[in-house]
Formats: sequence, C-alpha cells, structure tokens
Amino acid sequence: MNRKFLMLFSSLFLLVSGLCSAQIQTANEFFKSLSDYYSTFNDYEADLKMEIAGQEAEGRVSFKKPEMVRIDFTEPAEQVFVYNGDNLVIYLPGSSAILEQHTEGNLAKTMTGLALLKRYYTVAYETSPDPLPIEEGSDDMVINLIMYRRSTSEVFSSIKMSVGVDDNLIHRVEAKTTTGAVYILVFSNYNINTKMSDQRFIYDPPSSANNYKNFLLTE
Repeated sequence: MNRKFLMLFSSLFLLVSGLCSAQIQTANEFFKSLSDYYSTFNDYEADLKMEIAGQEAEGRVSFKKPEMVRIDFTEPAEQVFVYNGDNLVIYLPGSSAILEQHTEGNLAKTMTGLALLKRYYTVAYETSPDPLPIEEGSDDMVINLIMYRRSTSEVFSSIKMSVGVDDNLIHRVEAKTTTGAVYILVFSNYNINTKMSDQRFIYDPPSSANNYKNFLLTE
C-alpha cells in the first residue's frame, strides 16, 4: 500500500465513523437523523470489507468516541490500523513496516471537518426514499443517499451511502475520487455500545519491523 492510498483510506474511513441513521423524511432530514443516531453511540464494532482502488481487504473495526479507530485485518492477515486521537499507527506485516503519524494539526483537523460533512457535500436520495435491495437478489433492504462535493478541495467527488431499513445502520459506502478511483466499505455484524476500553486503541507493533514516522507528510 502506498502513502496516497493510506491517506485517502484514512480520510474515508474516519468520515464513515462519524455518521448514522434513522427515519425517512427529506434527504437532508434523513441525513441529520442518521448523524443524530450515530451520535448516541459511545462505541461500536463491526465486520468490515473494503475494496480500495481495486485492492481488497477485510477485518474487524472498532470505534470509540470521540475519534478512536482500530482495524484488525484478516486480509491482509495481521495488518493493523490504529488511531487513538493523537497518533496513527499502521502495521504492514508483508513489508515488515510500521507507519506512524502524529496527527495534531493534520488528520485531527480533517476529522473535525468530517463531522460537518453536510457543510461540504449536498445530500439527496439516489433515486427516491423507497427501500431497495443492497444488491440484486439480496434481502438486505437499504435507503440510498448520494452526496456531491460543494468544493473542488474535497478529496471525494461523490459519496453513496446505503442505510439499512431494519437496523438504521450504514451497510455500505461507495466513494469516488476526482481521478475515478472507487472506494467501497461494507459493514456488517455490528455490536454497539460495548463499554470499550481506551486500552483497545493502544498497539505495540513488533519491534523487528522497520519504523517510518510522519509517513503522510513525506514524499
């Protein structure tokens, strides 16, 4: 995985961590109720499958307020992504590499902006507020929102979000960059408000791996 890939993935994932779901009204009202619902979560865990610009991965994601995220990957096996609000650590076992980034004034500011997603994107129903199968032949019914950026400074030109009808949870996010790269995140098997400890977001990577600090800020 290269730095640009990791930077875009970090932004997209943290964006998703701040969102939510609820009742069907106008698209803007629905999106607000979505955000309000997720704001009641102190923490959650979910299975996560990703397809990022043609690369596939999967694992178990943990999130805790206000902005702590951890992904323990099963594919690639043993890969770990941890953000504790101050520092981002990514362990890449295939490269025997540890990527670290102190985020004060960088990713932290980005996350604050992501909490105000509606300010930077217009929100609409993709076709209508009517539930549709998440994919052809599926019994998983969702409501699809589509968002388009208001400013050319945003990384993602459009974001499609599929919200479950039965559980009011985000099941799928598909985001497209200005270069045409497609990022897909699929969430399932949620476990909400687990009283997760902050210790969950402390990661001690193997001492034998090579350490690369400030990887997001270097070419």
